[in-house]
Amino acid sequence: MAAKTQSRARKKFPFYIVVFLAPATIIYTVFMILPLIDSLRLSFLSNDNNQFIGLQNYVTLLTDPLWKDQFWNAFKNNVVFFVVHMIVQNSIGLLLAAMLTMRQLRFRSGYRTLIFMPTMLSVVIIGFIWKLILSPLWGISESFLAFFGLEQFFQPWLGLESTALITLALISVWQFIGIPMLLFYAALISVPYELEEAAYVDGANAWTTFWRVKFPLILPTVGIVAILTFVGNFNAFDLIYTTQGALAGPNFSTDIMGTFFYRTFFGQQLQLGNQAMGATIAAMMLLIILAGVIVYLFGWQRRITTYEV
Repeated sequence: MAAKTQSRARKKFPFYIVVFLAPATIIYTVFMILPLIDSLRLSFLSNDNNQFIGLQNYVTLLTDPLWKDQFWNAFKNNVVFFVVHMIVQNSIGLLLAAMLTMRQLRFRSGYRTLIFMPTMLSVVIIGFIWKLILSPLWGISESFLAFFGLEQFFQPWLGLESTALITLALISVWQFIGIPMLLFYAALISVPYELEEAAYVDGANAWTTFWRVKFPLILPTVGIVAILTFVGNFNAFDLIYTTQGALAGPNFSTDIMGTFFYRTFFGQQLQLGNQAMGATIAAMMLLIILAGVIVYLFGWQRRITTYEV
């Protein structure tokens, strides 16, 4: 009887889980895991004869004057690109989300749709449209500024080294601001209204209620938005390529890790493609993203978990 009881207690392995997970696992492995492993393998080989050379490509990338200046320039520009998104996009997204949660606001669903609509458009279309708008020859930006009497501030923002990167970052912010807005909005509407009422009874105004009651409760969402912004920006490529090309002009002032990798791996104009160095740059991008994720998991997520406990 004891043996029968133990055998009944043992549950059969749920093979239906394998049936449901197998297709996604196979597709993800074939199109993500295997190419990643092969790319890492390629970074340890010589581009000339595919011989194993260890970390030599990484040493060359970080020490050779031909490569290190390009790498650190792309990394610096990528950091600036990320910081603009982190400060401008997420701050405005949080502000918009807070405004959309106001009970007295009418047509909230319409506002959400309008703000999120650019996110659904192709980055190629967005880049082409903004390039036309900002063109000093046939764009409308000069006329728009002149309408408000600000024509003295007009300049070819995409044609100057000092303004091209910031301009492209703000264009990207305009397109993707709907994503953090919706994430913050979903977090804010989940905050119990009783907490707001209690704060109002204690004499708190709307500003104090938001920062002292709501904001601490949505800190996990703030961390998620931050890490998504980090990963997305260090994988960015298409907007820069659409507007400035693979050379990321003017004079590589808009060059980021994605365009640097593309130009190195596939070649551009008179520059021949170097698959080994391109794979090395891709591996460095992976390491940078992993470092950011690790900082989030052990620096931010653990503190939030402790705070919740």
